[in-house]
Amino acid sequence: MKISVIGCGYLGAVHAATLASMGHTVVGIDVDSSKVEQLNKAVAPFHEPGLDELLKDGRTTGRLVFTSDFSAAADAQVHFLCVGTPQSKTSDTADLSYLMGATKSLLPHLAKGAAVVGKSTVPVGTVETLRSILARRADVLLGWNPEFLRQGTAVKDSLVPDRLVYGVPGGKGTAAGAPVTAVLDAVYEPLICAGIPRLVCNFATAELIKSASNAFLATKVSFINAMAELCDASGADVSELSEAMGLDPRIGNRYLHAGLGFGGGCLPKDIRSFRAQARELSVPSVDEWMALVDSVNLDQRSRAVEVAREMCRGFLSGRTVTILGAAFKPDTDDIRDSPALDVAQQLASAGAHVTVTDPKAINNAWIRYPQIRFEASTKRALEGAELVLLLTEWDEYVSLSPSVAGALVRRRMVLDARNVLDAEAWRSAGWTVRGLGTGASVVAGERGDAGVRAAASGRAGGKKHASGLSPGRWRAACNVGGTPSHR
Repeated sequence: MKISVIGCGYLGAVHAATLASMGHTVVGIDVDSSKVEQLNKAVAPFHEPGLDELLKDGRTTGRLVFTSDFSAAADAQVHFLCVGTPQSKTSDTADLSYLMGATKSLLPHLAKGAAVVGKSTVPVGTVETLRSILARRADVLLGWNPEFLRQGTAVKDSLVPDRLVYGVPGGKGTAAGAPVTAVLDAVYEPLICAGIPRLVCNFATAELIKSASNAFLATKVSFINAMAELCDASGADVSELSEAMGLDPRIGNRYLHAGLGFGGGCLPKDIRSFRAQARELSVPSVDEWMALVDSVNLDQRSRAVEVAREMCRGFLSGRTVTILGAAFKPDTDDIRDSPALDVAQQLASAGAHVTVTDPKAINNAWIRYPQIRFEASTKRALEGAELVLLLTEWDEYVSLSPSVAGALVRRRMVLDARNVLDAEAWRSAGWTVRGLGTGASVVAGERGDAGVRAAASGRAGGKKHASGLSPGRWRAACNVGGTPSHR
């Protein structure tokens, strides 16, 4: 089939390259001419494992081309809308201006019988707005095919997805929805033949699926991070707690790993958009629930700063601090809403001399954070550090030798805010190790009274309400409908 992909960011570039690998002829269209030029050289404008290889294959076979000219889509049978839907600058709602603009630009170039299919994450009702734009083209089909890609594994998620979802007029089994279903079956024939589950639903359901999935994942992450705070206050170990919980098949262990919390360009803005949708539809329970999830997640970053302060004996000013990680997660160079950089900025604002290192994200970060020093070399970044914080769990940091790192730093103090290090190995090398939810700092040779120290540490971290919550968390719980700071 001849297919166009409108918008060539994280979603669009991966989707275009994947479709070309299935044998389709694909034209990717983006208004950013520099991005188009780079993609035509088979080089991704962002770090995503495996994408360069897919781009090279598509360009070599001639099945994949990129342009800024919308007329190149004129003879395409299917048009996928993959433009960004970022959070509005003035509210929690999604900014749909790029999506509407792309649809209007595409309109004059739609062939008779073509299908326009959205993939972007959007609030309920967006399809109806697009339908009004396409109203004078009754011969054009409209569908919704939400994406479920994860940065760092987007290529794998596209080639072997968990499921395919089709939003069609009228929903499953209707005559109105049959033409769109047939078109998407033809697009994804290799995946369907491979046994990938396919679900057909109405537009509203398709629009909600991605947001609801992200809201549930965010809930799991924030729940286990709230449990981490409880563990620090009581002397329990959240790693053991989550392991035991995860063995319950009703709960499962995925996304039940305590740490610094989530970030990126999708999950935070999607749950805030979900809140806005809930308010518009007069469903306060969802609005309040997501407000608390968001608040817990953001509070986790401040908790990391307070633990760092405690490890520096109450004083961050003048301390030399090294942060391992700038990207919001490993295997990407995306720094949007990065928890690591949020913590780095808070430490710098408290007077610490902060150096941040990252395998891929340094070039994206250094211009936006001039008050922070960035260093590409992990070795140079560690030199002279009084405190090390592991904030993005890149493999090279997880496997870092504690003895090699110990020879570079001034003080062997590490805050493992992702709870991924082999703590015993680091303690054996003379490091003081602290996690989030794993108890107070334990130096080599200290074991038996860790729980007592953890409980004392939790009490010493600031006055608690009678509920056991920290003041910030208590305020959030009492006023969950309020708007949390997005920092």
